[in-house]
Amino acid sequence: MPYLSRIRINPLRAESRKLLASPRAMHAAVQGGLPGLPEQQRTLWRLDADNPHRPHLFVLTTDKPDWTHLTEQAGWPDADGEHYAVRDYTPLLQQLAPGRSFAFRLTANPVQNTNRPDKPTARQQERIQAGDRRSFRLGHRTAASQLNWFLSRTERWGFDIPTAFHLGETHGAEGQPPRDIRITTHQRRSFSKGQTTAKEAHVVMNAVTFEGRLRITDPGLLTERLLSGIGPTKAYGCGLLTLAPLPEKA
Repeated sequence: MPYLSRIRINPLRAESRKLLASPRAMHAAVQGGLPGLPEQQRTLWRLDADNPHRPHLFVLTTDKPDWTHLTEQAGWPDADGEHYAVRDYTPLLQQLAPGRSFAFRLTANPVQNTNRPDKPTARQQERIQAGDRRSFRLGHRTAASQLNWFLSRTERWGFDIPTAFHLGETHGAEGQPPRDIRITTHQRRSFSKGQTTAKEAHVVMNAVTFEGRLRITDPGLLTERLLSGIGPTKAYGCGLLTLAPLPEKA
């Protein structure tokens, strides 16, 4: 049974600052709330910092977690209020039906695979000269390419993006009406996976947050994406798609 959690983070505490600055540290903290072995758990997480004074951590887990350690280390352990909430995700999954619309949020790492980068880095040039035939995974850096990455994949994810109700920070292909989607944050992160000095253990990612409105075309495909995530670097805060029901039209 999947569970969706929301945890309040106190950004003024020393442990919180470490977690907020390091996707690797946050990944370890998330794993610490799981009762089973980490390798046996399917976990997605996302940090929402719309209000930098009250960031929230969202986590989707296979088993029911316990976030007491995060509250004690990075929250307000002695304050009033709900420090974290854990909800059964099944009722939302049961609401998915063709044609139904939801508001959505996704933080993802839009990438493309290529055999020959236009401007290879020193490490990529080494691989090319060594005859390495593996493809290179490159991040999309412009807002247009990031939005195109998203919109070109919605069919395989089980939904489409309707035309926007009004003009604004929306996106549409040339000659097409604007879609109800926008990029709200974009952060380039570069960090090491651990203590090793191996070049392969270095992570570079573009964490892009998309928001808007989607319309379900295939509930089965959408359920799979909700539970399994979207795109690469899921261990480091990318891939969690969340939905919020919209009022049905009269």
